[in-house]
Amino acid sequence: MSVSDDPVLTSWRDSVAVARSPLGDSQQAAALAHSLELTDLGVVVPKAVRDFPLLLFLDDQGLSLQMTGKGAPGPVRAEFVSGKMGYRREHGGGTGQLVARAVGLQKTRACLHVVDATAGLGQDAFVLASLGCRVTMFERHPVIHALLEDGLARAALNVECSDIIGRMELRGGSSINWLEQAESESADVVYLDPMFPHRDKSALVKKEMQVFRLLVGDDDDSERLLAAALGHARYRVVVKRPRKASAIAGPEPSTRVEGKSSRYDVYAIRALPTQ
Repeated sequence: MSVSDDPVLTSWRDSVAVARSPLGDSQQAAALAHSLELTDLGVVVPKAVRDFPLLLFLDDQGLSLQMTGKGAPGPVRAEFVSGKMGYRREHGGGTGQLVARAVGLQKTRACLHVVDATAGLGQDAFVLASLGCRVTMFERHPVIHALLEDGLARAALNVECSDIIGRMELRGGSSINWLEQAESESADVVYLDPMFPHRDKSALVKKEMQVFRLLVGDDDDSERLLAAALGHARYRVVVKRPRKASAIAGPEPSTRVEGKSSRYDVYAIRALPTQ
């Protein structure tokens, strides 16, 4: 299925263009614009662009998603080597991290296969892979998929990250379709982090959330996704939610792991193996 064939993913195409800095790869930009059916603006200054609110922007640091116009927040990119993810890799707290506890890594030594059905920029998937999980990621939005693909490729070249990236597989298309067509127990754990439908604009504090909401909007099929996940996970389904948000409609979670701003609803199917 092409981008233009999916009605869920067509409304964004008039809002995004491909562009680059003088140090960005022109051939990569042209290929990206062609594959996503987007306009290639060539070399631009993002703050000076008026015709598109968002740019897929190539520079010497790789691919980013950049809002345009004066006062726009900085670029958003999938980054695993440096910054927050680099620090978390070195000082993140191991299996004591919230997402690791929710998946159950403190309870098993088994190498779990986790399907991250809403991968986004791959941050939680990277944490789980760094702790030994094999992670299959799905990101259905072509723009975010392109960002994640670029980040994984850059991280694979780093000696400290290459083994972790080797445990991460990125697939395109909808995870719902894959889950509904897959065999029973096709994953040990299915992990979901759907876009939560915030109505209060003051809640959009992270620049990633600002840019993504402009691009993606809300996930309106989270109930269907949860049902599909529950039908195909061997041990558990984990859903990340804002801490005070209601659970996704459906069965009640078995337990919750709460942090300061978010929580993980855990739907246990059977006990994890000890080994």
